[in-house]
Amino acid sequence: MSANYTSTNPVVQAIVSGRAPQAARMAAARGLLPLPQADLLEALVALRESEDAEVAEAASATLDAQERDALLAVAKEAGTSPAVLGYLAARRTSEREIQEAVTLNASTPDDAIALLASHTQDGSLLELIAINQQRLIRAPQIIDAIVSNPARTPDAERRALETRREFFEKERGAQQIAGELRARGKTAAAEFLETAESLGTGGTMDFDDAWLIAEHIEVSDIDIDDSWLALEHIEIFEESLEQRQANADRLISETLREGEAAPERIALIRRIMLMTVKDRIKLGLKGDREARSILIRDPNKIVATAVINNPRITDHEVESIASMRTVADEVLRLISMNRAWARSYTIIHNLVRNPRTPITTSISILPRIRSKDLQHLSQNRNVPEGVRRQAARLNQARGGH
Repeated sequence: MSANYTSTNPVVQAIVSGRAPQAARMAAARGLLPLPQADLLEALVALRESEDAEVAEAASATLDAQERDALLAVAKEAGTSPAVLGYLAARRTSEREIQEAVTLNASTPDDAIALLASHTQDGSLLELIAINQQRLIRAPQIIDAIVSNPARTPDAERRALETRREFFEKERGAQQIAGELRARGKTAAAEFLETAESLGTGGTMDFDDAWLIAEHIEVSDIDIDDSWLALEHIEIFEESLEQRQANADRLISETLREGEAAPERIALIRRIMLMTVKDRIKLGLKGDREARSILIRDPNKIVATAVINNPRITDHEVESIASMRTVADEVLRLISMNRAWARSYTIIHNLVRNPRTPITTSISILPRIRSKDLQHLSQNRNVPEGVRRQAARLNQARGGH
């Protein structure tokens, strides 16, 4: 039995499967069997496709004779079989109320809605169909039916075309850009754009943005170690668009205060900060020095952590990050735990002077700080008091003043 037929009534199941005897099929076709309305309609819809012309004709005539209210009730019922809903959608003589109920019923097959959208002369019904964006995404043939129907209203056409542009043309455009980048030998950028959420469905990045971001990607997937990152849990850190806009505004304000006010950099900051958390993490791991310099200040510590896991990051960059007071304290702690960076005196000196560095991290670093610098630390009012006191003790223990 087809999945579109869902009745559990053994009589209907026998009719639909073709196991019922001729007499029973003819009785059902004439509406003579004592069946509930929904079961009767399911049997009739199946019988109208019978190879027996007499049975098919009788079933069609019985369907045509069904009362409006009975059909409307079935069209509204969530448990109605898709086969019956599909029949009602295709039935050109159905009243507006029935067509509306079928449109709103989640069990109606997508191809039936596409057929309804192609033949209805009711513009308001097309608007109702166009509102269901999820169905349009699932079955893009419905979009085609709406925009090809002369009865479409401007609102129905606008909604359908917006969905096509946002969920299909944008995706094709992203693949085209990725293909062009691969042709230019920019594999790393192509890899990023092929999976970028921000450029795909409902994203905040347009094609011009995509080309700009592509210029700032230099690390290929094969060179990335993301074993530290649990990507499946990133969703819980995702922000709303409003939060991302606020973060972008904050970072732009900081940049302006620091005098780095080139319009190109401001534009890049906004484009990057409006991307999703997943895309910013990937950009942190794959981006060039300029992208890293922006994302290290991201308020999301996972994004900033991705930056220091970028295989192209330099010791000079880490020296600068270690002294930044706008970076997450977790990033500073992780820098101190990196054996290669911990061997750099400049890096550990910057960390211990940074008031953002966790106190326990600073105190663990102090024994490696030179006596002259310990003395300066003991007098530095910008670092926590506990760090100043411990610096003074260590300096005195070494015979300092």
